[in-house]
Amino acid sequence: MIRYHDEEWGVPVHDDRKHFEFLVLEGAQAGLSWSTVLRKRAAYRRAFAGFDPQKVVRFTPKRIQTLILDPGIIRNRLKIESAVKNARAILAVQATFRSFDAYCWRFVGGRPRVNRWRFTRQIPATSPESYAFSKDLKARGFRFVGATIVYAHMQAVGMVNDHLVDCFRYRLVEARQVHTRS
Repeated sequence: MIRYHDEEWGVPVHDDRKHFEFLVLEGAQAGLSWSTVLRKRAAYRRAFAGFDPQKVVRFTPKRIQTLILDPGIIRNRLKIESAVKNARAILAVQATFRSFDAYCWRFVGGRPRVNRWRFTRQIPATSPESYAFSKDLKARGFRFVGATIVYAHMQAVGMVNDHLVDCFRYRLVEARQVHTRS
């Protein structure tokens, strides 16, 4: 968890596979702890073909059944099937918007929302943007993308900077956001 926080969380992502990875992991996390999912991350990469949506869309019912039996991942049929459906939906979004990344970042105007939280209890579980993003994802056929999961996605991929202002990562992520906009 510390390494994830210190190296990844909140850093802007502009890679469709990475977006897909986080969507799969965040959907898998529903009802569970993030630490549980992070411990299984390597197994998820293996099980979901390196999070290549082109490969995941070709998963057959037999392959899905094999994944349900895989102790390395969370063996929930609905979550596994949603990952396959979401891969299909990502490909459709890519056909419309050229990239899933470009589609995602529209919900924050192409720039990270930089919050100024002093206490963990101030960090919201959702935002107006996450509700709009979630609604649009669902309309496009995505599953396990409620407003809370979508807000977690936005945090993970740097669409929002929810590091506390006194966290050493706050300024580092903010500086990196400025650098990526230049």
